[in-house]
Amino acid sequence: MFNLITPWAGELAALAGAMLWAIASLIYARIGANIRPLVLNWLKGAVGIVLILCTLMLLRSPWPIAPPAQFAILMFSGVIGIGLGDTALLKALIALGARRGILMETLASPFTALLAWVVLGETLNTVAIVGILLTLGGVTWVITEKIPATTHSGSGVGMGLLWGSLAALAQAVGMVSSRFILVDQSISPLWSSLIRLTGGAGVLLLLLWRQQGRWMPGVSLPRLSGRAWGAVIIAATGGTYLGIWLQQIALQLAPAAIAQTLMGTSPIFILPLVALLGEKVSLRAVIGVGVAIAGIALLFQS
Repeated sequence: MFNLITPWAGELAALAGAMLWAIASLIYARIGANIRPLVLNWLKGAVGIVLILCTLMLLRSPWPIAPPAQFAILMFSGVIGIGLGDTALLKALIALGARRGILMETLASPFTALLAWVVLGETLNTVAIVGILLTLGGVTWVITEKIPATTHSGSGVGMGLLWGSLAALAQAVGMVSSRFILVDQSISPLWSSLIRLTGGAGVLLLLLWRQQGRWMPGVSLPRLSGRAWGAVIIAATGGTYLGIWLQQIALQLAPAAIAQTLMGTSPIFILPLVALLGEKVSLRAVIGVGVAIAGIALLFQS
């Protein structure tokens, strides 16, 4: 059985990570009104760091031997992709709601392709360009659907789209900057997850300190009910601890194109979740998600 699963370990990890992030995003969108995005991002990062450290100790995993530049690149990846990118995504989730907020994340795929073209000199063929247009078209089709004024409207939607776009760009930068380290395999996915989370948590502390004008009070714990704290811990365990670990495994074991495509399938998982919670899922939303995911698949299969 293990031999049958092993050839698709990276692909299965990417799909599992996408599902966990969909669930976590739904939770973050619902509790985000009571916690500032910066604080919420720092909290989920702190939970992830503690859990990863415990896992490393249980596994007795030694400190990886690698050039300092590799650690610096992973730290940079965490600062941009987790510290800044996840904060922007949380703002988008709060402004747009979980279903449309997480769909903005599909923009990370064409952004990644464009960054690879600019930074690495990878050219885009006709199929790749069509994939980008399909992805952008699917996202636009869903986010331009009429939104009830009682939930998200006006400038809130505009800011949500802006934060979602910035989050996707930051994620793309994080992916491109960390991909080279993972394929070298001198640093394991679990260690790379810890290094990236540490970089993200570090920049969040600096941002919170700047807001408050003094150290640690900026990350004072918010006043939440026990149920809300439980939701934060569950979301951080699934979306941050397991989600980032699975993401790193996928990038190491599967081709980057396939891994990125599968990790972008969170909108597929979130549609049945919001339907179970009583939110109406229109045919337009289903078509939009399908077009966006088809665009991603076409883009990276090229």
